Parts: sequence; structure tokens; C-alpha cells
Amino acid sequence: KIASFPKSLAALALFLGAFLPINAFHAPANRLLQRQTLTYSAFTSVTPQSNRQNDRNAALTHPKPPTNTALPSAAANEDPYASPQLDTDALTKYVTAGVTELTLFGATFKLLDAALAAALSEAQLPLPAIAFVFYAASLKSRVFNPLNNQRPDLAKAAKGGEEAASNGFRDRVMPSWTPPGVIFPIMWILIIGPLRAYSAALVVSSTGTFFSLPIMAFMLHLTVGDVWNTINNTEKRYGAAVVGVACVVVSAANAAYQYSTVDPLAGKLLGGTLLWLVTAAALITDTWRLNPTENGEKVPLYPVKGEAETSFLWGAATEE
Repeated sequence: KIASFPKSLAALALFLGAFLPINAFHAPANRLLQRQTLTYSAFTSVTPQSNRQNDRNAALTHPKPPTNTALPSAAANEDPYASPQLDTDALTKYVTAGVTELTLFGATFKLLDAALAAALSEAQLPLPAIAFVFYAASLKSRVFNPLNNQRPDLAKAAKGGEEAASNGFRDRVMPSWTPPGVIFPIMWILIIGPLRAYSAALVVSSTGTFFSLPIMAFMLHLTVGDVWNTINNTEKRYGAAVVGVACVVVSAANAAYQYSTVDPLAGKLLGGTLLWLVTAAALITDTWRLNPTENGEKVPLYPVKGEAETSFLWGAATEE
């Protein structure tokens, strides 16, 4: 009888709660029900085993949603080198940019030949004028490339120290034997540029045309160099830059060989630039060794998806 009395009160409370206003009665009724249930449990001596059985039954009736212990996708993909994948989008853009630049060079030289043939008939441009065309092409070939082929800031490099840092130079860990910054503008502007210009002028003077296989081999060399500048300086893909600079060296050697079939002196002059390019290749390779991934492994020798974003500079919206 003692045990049935609290049960009657609980039933009465539930019956009244169904008709009385919710705010007025439900909360007190719930508290009363909880107290009476505890009292009832004390009189009926409900065992812990039966409590566990009730919990299991409740869990089966109203299962909890599963807990997701996997890492978020953003965190899992935060390190592109954890599971490196080939960046095929970047490769496609590199090839597209290279074909574009080479095509524009070829079209320009074709038009130039046609214009000179109409204006000068059998005469040719003076050698200094031809050399000037190729000196400008050597320094500004990237105007025909849709990628961002930004070079290191030669003015900053010449200053040395902390002020020398720019894209591609002193913006990463570099070997202790890296030449002083002032060497780079001297080499590219005063030595490499003139050697390229004069050797190309010799070839054009010998063939009588700007558009020829040897000259287009040289344009291929400039194109490969422009794409490499994007990989190394703008995107900072240290692994892919090693393969890229090797392609620069090979393309220079091919252009020098093509020059030599027309004018041996031109081939030797352009071949002389290989000394600097091979030194640059060694510098890039050593830089790759000194800039490993976070876990200490070397960066893969190919463009890795997620390590950088390759985009065309032409037509890109400028930020205000």
C-alpha cells in the first residue's frame, strides 16, 4: 500500500497536466513526478542491474547519433605533401603558356620578315639593329607569356643584406655559396643579354630571316625560362624548379647547337651562357635540398596539388 500511494499521486499529476496550462503546471508536475519516482524506487528496491537494462532498452529505442572521429577534410588536406598528388591543372597551364609564347614569337618574326622584305627589298637591317631586337627579347620575353613570370628584383639584389630579398632570391633558405646579389644584374644585363643578342644577330645575318629553326630554338629556350620563372619565383615550387632549370639548360644547349649549324661563332657565344645556367641549376638544386617539407622530406620533383596556385596573369582581375 505504501508503494502504491506515490504511484497514484504520479498518475494524478500526469492527468491534471494534460488539461492545465503548460506554464502553470508541467514544470511542477515533472518535479513532483521525479520525487515520487525516487520514493517509489526506494520502496520497491529497484536494482542497478535493472537500471542498466532500462538504459540499454532506451538506447535501442532512441539511438544516439554516431560520433564523427575523422579529421575535417580541410585539416586532413592542409599539408599537400602528406599525400602528394600531381597538379595536372598546373602542367596544363604551363604547356598552354609555352605554346602561346612560342606561337606569338613565331608570328612576330614572320610579320617582321614580311615587313622588312617589303620595305628594304634585298637589303638587311644593320647588325646592331638586329642585336637590339634580340637583346630586348632576352630581357622582356615574358610579355608574350600569359603566366606571371616575375623575376627577382635586380635592384634589391644589388643592395645585398636583408633588403635583397625578393621573389626567387633570399625569400627562402639558400646555400651559403650563393653569389652576392650584385652579381645577378651584372650577369643578366651586361653578359648574358649581350651574348644572346649578338649571337642571334649573327644567325639572322647569315640566314637573312628572323623566322628560322635556329632562332625558334632560341625562342623555345626563352619560353622554357619564362615558365621556369613562374615555377621558381612566383609559385615557389622548389622540387619542380629543379626539373624546370634542367629543361632550361637543355634548351640552351639545343639552341647553341642549332646556331652552330649556321654560324659556328654564334653557337660558341650562346654556348658560353651555359656556364652561368649550369651554375644556376646547381644553386636551385641545393636550394631544393635546404628547403624540405615540414616532416623533413624533400619536396617532390613535380608540381604538387595544393602547394601553389597556377593562374594566368592575362585577363586576371586587378585588386583595387
